[in-house]
Amino acid sequence: MDPPNLYPVKLYVYDLSKGLARRLSPIMLGKQLEGIWHTSIVVHKDEFFFGSGGISSCPPGGTLLGPPDSVVDVGSTEVTEEIFLEYLSSLGESLFRGEAYNLFEHNCNTFSNEVAQFLTGRKIPSYITDLPSEVLSTPFGQALRPLLDSIQIQPPGGSTVGRPNGQS
Repeated sequence: MDPPNLYPVKLYVYDLSKGLARRLSPIMLGKQLEGIWHTSIVVHKDEFFFGSGGISSCPPGGTLLGPPDSVVDVGSTEVTEEIFLEYLSSLGESLFRGEAYNLFEHNCNTFSNEVAQFLTGRKIPSYITDLPSEVLSTPFGQALRPLLDSIQIQPPGGSTVGRPNGQS
């Protein structure tokens, strides 16, 4: 019997603040943040991410965010593209519908973490998943929470996964 095929799984990490968080966080939050992270999972030659429009995909680095600020090797998976797309489709109809998006509690990084664990059994780095609680632990973060809660992030340049022609 042939060994199963292994497919590499990468985490693409983008700093949505383009370096501003690193410079301004000590002044505004009283603590150093390295960035405001948006992440996606790259597997089976595509990049998959979650935003206020639901689960989307594009060629790697294909959103208007451009190339990622860093790439983390999450591991490899035996999950085939067909099974993966079925899994994404079910996520898109349940946990990761667009209207479920929340900047702090249920965002692109929640999605990347979930998918990384499904594919490889590994979580994404905690400096990414801990960011919301770090911000909210500051007085400034608490003061801004109502505003931040209303923010929807959907990087332009992807196409919706699981619904042909973007029909809902």
